[in-house]
Amino acid sequence: MKNLLVAQSGGPSAAINATVVGVVERALSGQEVDRIYGAVNGIAGVFDERFIDLGERLDSPEKLRTLYNTPAAALGSCRMKLKGDDPAQFEKLLRIFRKHEIAYFIYIGGNDSMDTVYQLSRYLKQQGIDDIFVMGAPKTIDNDLMLTDHCPGYGSAAKYLATTFAELRRDCDVYYVPAVTIVEVMGRNAGWLTAASALSRLNGEDGPNLIYLCETVFDSEKFLSDVKGLLETEKAVLVAVSEGIKDAKGAYICEKFSSGAVDAFGHTQLSGTAKALECLVRDRIGCKARSIELSLMQRCAGHLASATDLQESRMLGMTAANLCISGVSGKMATIERLSDEPYSVRYGCADIERIANEEKKVPLEWISPAGNDVTPELLAYMKPLIQGEESQKYENGVPLHITLY
Repeated sequence: MKNLLVAQSGGPSAAINATVVGVVERALSGQEVDRIYGAVNGIAGVFDERFIDLGERLDSPEKLRTLYNTPAAALGSCRMKLKGDDPAQFEKLLRIFRKHEIAYFIYIGGNDSMDTVYQLSRYLKQQGIDDIFVMGAPKTIDNDLMLTDHCPGYGSAAKYLATTFAELRRDCDVYYVPAVTIVEVMGRNAGWLTAASALSRLNGEDGPNLIYLCETVFDSEKFLSDVKGLLETEKAVLVAVSEGIKDAKGAYICEKFSSGAVDAFGHTQLSGTAKALECLVRDRIGCKARSIELSLMQRCAGHLASATDLQESRMLGMTAANLCISGVSGKMATIERLSDEPYSVRYGCADIERIANEEKKVPLEWISPAGNDVTPELLAYMKPLIQGEESQKYENGVPLHITLY
């Protein structure tokens, strides 16, 4: 028998399950795959052999369609990193794959997940194992994976940010008392998601007055000057900031509010950037100030999912599965943009060693010279990714989702 195993890892998104749908649809379309397994909680679930039969769980087009529109990771996730210098881990994985007759493994995730694909595929190659194939399928709202034009999950998160900032603009503008509202957006080292706040201007709205990405040095005095200048003519100043903005010394602006905790990969857990700037504005300018941390809401807003994002996520799942079943290993499925207008892409793959543990950041030329806004070129890049709305099924007034385990 030749079975396929798919798993999800890292932060969830509104589109990651559409990739699973694409994988399952491709596996069902031919005779190459006998059984389709899903690992519960990523590579950690593989080690624990917590597998579910996706052929049984997704036994109708209606269930596949519901999964397609279900946000977050329906197979569960983890933040586990393989140790390249620990052969026992890879030997155990190989025994599990042999036990369950896994010939194809597709791992959906971001930077750290692609490292798992790299480590495992490299081990198999070093051991001369040529009947197990490993492929990566991209997923990250941070949009920071190399060698793909953009990442599934980003378009839907960007659509949520665009909508949220448009609505915040409306809310802020109703008052006559001068006030500054600072909104913290996810993004440790790449500001793609914060940049999406500018999409709220597409229909002629003002959107955020100021946008600060983590690609540039954040100068607190320059920030205060920017805000003061706007308050001379504006009653309501709306600011978008990446959670990972840093000063000239490389220190996170949020560090004074940080607990110092780190995640499983040793990354500093960021929180409090907007709160720090709120306090700065209140202390130094003296006007009304508030901070908003969108946190998890921006990741899995399925009710605002981009149709383009979901469709591309499904196609990347199909591409990853097709390549894997065809004998390709140690790669990640990718998107290549052919044009902006009309928007056109094609799907391919790239070597995983050129992707794992790398970060694609917003090009500096797409950030305004003053460092407090984005350019029309970045808007042109983002705009196609938020287009379209998928039909969402509702029951009892709320969206209908599916649970796999």
